[in-house]
Amino acid sequence: MASHENLLAGPPPTLLPDLPEARQALESGAKASDVAASFPAHSAAWAALADEYFTAGHAVTSYAFARTGYHRGLDQLRRAGWKGHGPIPWEHEPNRGFLRCLFALARAAQSIGEKDEAERCLTFLKDSSAEAYAELAGR
Repeated sequence: MASHENLLAGPPPTLLPDLPEARQALESGAKASDVAASFPAHSAAWAALADEYFTAGHAVTSYAFARTGYHRGLDQLRRAGWKGHGPIPWEHEPNRGFLRCLFALARAAQSIGEKDEAERCLTFLKDSSAEAYAELAGR
């Protein structure tokens, strides 16, 4: 019996490439700002900066760092074949930087009164990875 592709299935999950040097630098305790400066495409460094500044009460700076990591991640997603929708699995470690930036952007947007953007980002997060949404948004 011939196997046929499910034509109603959604797009396949997008898996971002690993950046081992950047990941290892963050894991070893390097300052996120140093990692972002050395590896500007590494969304996890931008997410760490966004978290750091949000925790310190600097929502606008957090917003800027989150937006930078978000856009860097979008560029990588497109290069990996993403067409603007479809799963971005939380389980795949290299995807977490982008997903964390997306959540950080929603959180900072909400904090500075950008409610529409916060909602859009949370919806994008939930649509991309229900696991990331549950983990990061606690829902």
